Amino acid sequence: MIEKLTEEWLTLSDVASILGMHPSTVRTWADQGILPVYRTKGGHRRFLKKEIDLWVQTSRQKKEVKPENALRDVLRQIRFKIGKNQLESEKWYQKLDDEARLKYRMSGKNLMQSLASYLGAEGEDAIAESRSLGYEYASRGRRYGLSLIDATCAFLFFRNALLEAMIAIYLDARISDTESWGDMLSRIHAFTDQTMLSLMETYEAFEKNNC
Repeated sequence: MIEKLTEEWLTLSDVASILGMHPSTVRTWADQGILPVYRTKGGHRRFLKKEIDLWVQTSRQKKEVKPENALRDVLRQIRFKIGKNQLESEKWYQKLDDEARLKYRMSGKNLMQSLASYLGAEGEDAIAESRSLGYEYASRGRRYGLSLIDATCAFLFFRNALLEAMIAIYLDARISDTESWGDMLSRIHAFTDQTMLSLMETYEAFEKNNC
């Protein structure tokens, strides 16, 4: 424990000022082990200045955690989520027979593969990949008698699972670089937004052709 405060030690407020964070964030990060912290006899948090300086230096370097390299872990987390029977609670999933359910359980993997192609492509190729997946979701939904809302909910289930898994991976890696976070989220949203638009446009086209 720390008995007295010297110029080598920082208070929680000192660290918050250095990092440009709210003190509550510093407190949380310290308690989670993200920041190196010590306790006084009175239970107050204290930080060693040289350790905080080193943390700042290393944490603000751009990490080599790229979305395309994390897809295997993302797929593993999505499988775990499905394994916890979260699919069975979805109303759209309850309308499907066994064959259709098997197809939709494969949707997570298809989404990962398409996203991997998107992350490695540019321009029209990337757009074509995302829109092709939207057509696949729409065709499958129509084939199994799902409404547009049901088919959209099915896609959103896997899209949200993807986002949650990717965020969990970045948190586990302690990525604090806002540029890395922003790039990851914007690229996934750009891809999945095009996929959902394609899904809705395809449903609309089916409806018009049946009129």
